Amino acid sequence: MATLRDVKIGQSARVVKLHGEGAVKRRIMDMGITKGTEVYVRKVAPLGDPIEVTVRGYELSLRKADAETIEVE
Repeated sequence: MATLRDVKIGQSARVVKLHGEGAVKRRIMDMGITKGTEVYVRKVAPLGDPIEVTVRGYELSLRKADAETIEVE
C-alpha cells in the first residue's frame, strides 16, 4: 500500500482510499481530497513536514501524519 507520504516531489498520484477516522477523515475530504482525485506533490519541507500538494487547482499543505492516511496509486 503506497501513501501520499511516499510520493516523490514532482510526481502525481490518484487517491484510492482514505484511512482516517471521524473528524480527521472529514477534514481531509473537506479539503478536496476524495477517492479518484489527482494529487500533485509540489514541495516537501526540509524535515519532511509539511508536504505541499496541488489538488483541484489549488495548493494545500498537509501534515506528514495526515498524508500517511491517504492511500494512492
